[in-house]
Amino acid sequence: MAELMVDARNALGECVLWCERTGRVLWTDILGSALWVHDGKEARSIPMPERLASFALTDSDDRLLLGLASRLAFYDFSTGAVTTICEVEADLPGTRLNDGRCDRQGRFVFGTFNQDEPRLPIGAFYRLNADLTLEKLALPPVAIANSTCFSPDGKTMYFCDSPEKVIRCCDYDTLTGEVSNIRVFAKLDGGPGEPDGSCIDADGYLWNAEWGAGKVVRYAPDGAVDRIIAVAATQPSCAAIGGAGLDTLFVSSARVGLAAPVDADGGLFSAAIGPVRGLPEARFIKA
Repeated sequence: MAELMVDARNALGECVLWCERTGRVLWTDILGSALWVHDGKEARSIPMPERLASFALTDSDDRLLLGLASRLAFYDFSTGAVTTICEVEADLPGTRLNDGRCDRQGRFVFGTFNQDEPRLPIGAFYRLNADLTLEKLALPPVAIANSTCFSPDGKTMYFCDSPEKVIRCCDYDTLTGEVSNIRVFAKLDGGPGEPDGSCIDADGYLWNAEWGAGKVVRYAPDGAVDRIIAVAATQPSCAAIGGAGLDTLFVSSARVGLAAPVDADGGLFSAAIGPVRGLPEARFIKA
């Protein structure tokens, strides 16, 4: 069982990451336009200039790569400066950035979210390269891009369009970033819940937060369910593995859309998962 770690009461907590250099857990409240940081003693929130959908660590502990609603940018902790890199889908005003993670080569891969109803699959997946060029990946269009993560060797990319209730994967060329051989990795059962944010552990198993189902599911490399960890929140949104021994599961959650949220909804949760170990989070490396 994942226990409440921070009673953040986030409207839409997401994109939790562990920084092994600083010993901090970071996550975002998208609707609150805030970055949250827990340093092992206390949590604080940092206002962002617009909704922060996802982010990545970089080779500098003072700097993050931000996936803001409309653009990619760098953020410096020491000065609070936000430096725009590029806009994303400026021709689609109904979409915003969503889930993202760095590949094993340090390039930021992310997808977008269609905010309009009906929620048609008009979004896409992109990659920000080391030279700050933006590429659109040859993956199917999506309504709600999620579950972006990579196998330990970097040769398999996992992703999903949440409403489909299917996690997919594809071959990923670690040199060129080309994607191919798209296939189904895992189908969720017929119960409540949709796949949301995922991470990969050192054994190549995928941990997926199941929005609306109150659980995180560990999937084996062949897609079989290996382990289920209950979360005391209805809408767990993203999973990460960290802690000093890389053996703690962190889970963000959300309160948005709940008719009667309990206090734990929107909090940050944690659970000991040893002997399973995680991997240090890949960092964005600018050329």
